[in-house]
Amino acid sequence: MVESRADRRAGRRERVLVIFGEAHVEAALDLLELTELAWHDCYEAVSPSEAVIDDILLCSRGDLDGLIRAARVAVTDTRDLSLWAQAERTRDSR
Repeated sequence: MVESRADRRAGRRERVLVIFGEAHVEAALDLLELTELAWHDCYEAVSPSEAVIDDILLCSRGDLDGLIRAARVAVTDTRDLSLWAQAERTRDSR
């Protein structure tokens, strides 16, 4: 069964809430939805994988400006996003 955009949004809400807080959760979810639309235009897939979404959220560092940058990088070149996310994970593990 195909998951709807509304179902994906609802499924992501809790982890986005933890990162962005109540004040910005809806804006962050809106941006992830726009990312899906761009993803579809670029890759003809309904949505990026949840691993890509996780990388976007990690690279955002809980900041809407960071979320915008990370989403743009994800759509432009997921390899760059993956490298950025790995660098963030390495930085966090120090």
